[in-house]
Amino acid sequence: MMAEGGGGGGAARRKALSLLEAARSRYESLQISDDVFGESGQDSSGNPFYSTSADSRSAASSQDDEDGGEEEEEEEEEEEGGGQSPRGRAARRRAPRPAERRRQRQAGGGGGTMPGGPGPMEEEEEEEEEEGAQKGGWTRSLRDVPPPRFKDGSGPTRKMPLTASAMDFFQLFVPDNVLKNMVVQTNMYAKKYQERFGSDDTWIDVTLTEMKAFLGYMISTSIHHCESVLSIWSSGFYSNKSIALIMTQSRFEKILKYFHIVAFRSSQTTHGLYKIQPFLDSLQNGFDSAFRPSQAQVLHEPLIDEDPVFIATCTERELRKRKKRKFSLWVRQCSSTGFICQIYVHLKEGSGADGLDALKNKPQLHSMVAKSLCQNASGKNYIIFTGPSITSLNLFEEFEKQAIYCCGLLSTRKSDCTGLPPSMLNNPNTPPSRGQYRIRMKGNMSLICWYNKGHFRFLTNAYSPVQQGVIIKRKSGEIPCPLAVEAFAAHLSYICKYDDKYSKYFISHKPNKTWQQVFWFAISIAINNAYILYKMSEAYHVTRYSRAQFGERLVKELLGLEDTSPSH
Repeated sequence: MMAEGGGGGGAARRKALSLLEAARSRYESLQISDDVFGESGQDSSGNPFYSTSADSRSAASSQDDEDGGEEEEEEEEEEEGGGQSPRGRAARRRAPRPAERRRQRQAGGGGGTMPGGPGPMEEEEEEEEEEGAQKGGWTRSLRDVPPPRFKDGSGPTRKMPLTASAMDFFQLFVPDNVLKNMVVQTNMYAKKYQERFGSDDTWIDVTLTEMKAFLGYMISTSIHHCESVLSIWSSGFYSNKSIALIMTQSRFEKILKYFHIVAFRSSQTTHGLYKIQPFLDSLQNGFDSAFRPSQAQVLHEPLIDEDPVFIATCTERELRKRKKRKFSLWVRQCSSTGFICQIYVHLKEGSGADGLDALKNKPQLHSMVAKSLCQNASGKNYIIFTGPSITSLNLFEEFEKQAIYCCGLLSTRKSDCTGLPPSMLNNPNTPPSRGQYRIRMKGNMSLICWYNKGHFRFLTNAYSPVQQGVIIKRKSGEIPCPLAVEAFAAHLSYICKYDDKYSKYFISHKPNKTWQQVFWFAISIAINNAYILYKMSEAYHVTRYSRAQFGERLVKELLGLEDTSPSH
């Protein structure tokens, strides 16, 4: 172990660790640690996401009131193979990739009790609370809910050739016409700037080749993780002589100074992202046309904070000079592949009700974010997984009218609990056994309170409350749970894997201008999406690049160091 030298290094390291902890704590509302849920399956090397398989190990199994959960009956059913009801087969059809269940039981009612064991818990609630729940439409009587039938296909929409390069996949989202627009707008801004502040004799209009090289230099910081892109031309550890010769540092700094997506502001423009909105719209069109997501998707904030390793190397003065981000970036993401389907940027445009500070605390603003991310998802029977800040009865009911179904984790502190029965939001005085749960139902909506070293509450209209799943733990084995709990754990694990695998490939350059920060984050997401499509293509079976190798190839192709002749 390396000894800490002096007090400054130790303090910087501690500060870095605290920053990392703060970054990851933002996802506490979305991800469930292995400590609680365990793993839902074996790693799938064939999945472009490199993540835990989303296989549902569940069958339709909520035991009948009369059988009492006796072990003899369970053993008999295991020997016989466990017959599945049509309701159970429906539950397996809506799982992402059905797998063999370790135990299969006869499907039954959803209101039974299993004294002293996992399953529906015995409830001793006051009559007043129960009457209040019934007045709100919530009842203990459970019924099977048919799974939403997926009305769309999924996967890449275009078959790429075996010879497709990294540049080919990247240009599915950032084609040449977008790059040419950057060239035009940058030259227009440079002219306007010099008319106002004086001519610059060293400036020459940028070309398409130079713009590609400019992007290549920036993208290289996501592979080599240098704190400043200018380190490429230095003589230090992060210097890169192999690409530094393509463009001089002074020329790069000139392009960086004048770089723009939109040079002039329209008199009708009031949106704070007007300088980048055309690019975001073009990027969204590319996402929509290149990929159709699977039925299960997740709304969350991707991990885009700075790597604490580099923050630890900064002086206190440099840290003070860094400006906090003035926006929040949310995504709708396909949970079986990791492909980000849609981006939503919420600006901190003031201290009012629509500011970022209010967004962190007010569920109705998170609801606004969710509606914006799902505006193109209606009518397809998507299943959307959400964290506590988004989960609410009103939002889920509104989405259901648009044929969008939801499954969300509830928090009495972070969620909008309007319309939910208070008896389900309060913890019982005596902790139940692990795996026990209570369920209330209103229409197609189910409110689940499940216990496993703590109370976890879920709201869903996508999964039947009478279907049972299981959580697989490395040490404890199987923990029974409603199917919605298993599905939530399985799909949210993909997002944890995305953060762990792909967040380290975000571009390290951190400009002060908000629109530029958003731009480089969006470019990073586009490259990650391009790699995911590459892994699902036949070209991957020919070259088999890792994410780092894919990024290096893209940088070389943008800089003109590799042959990028048209292959399709």
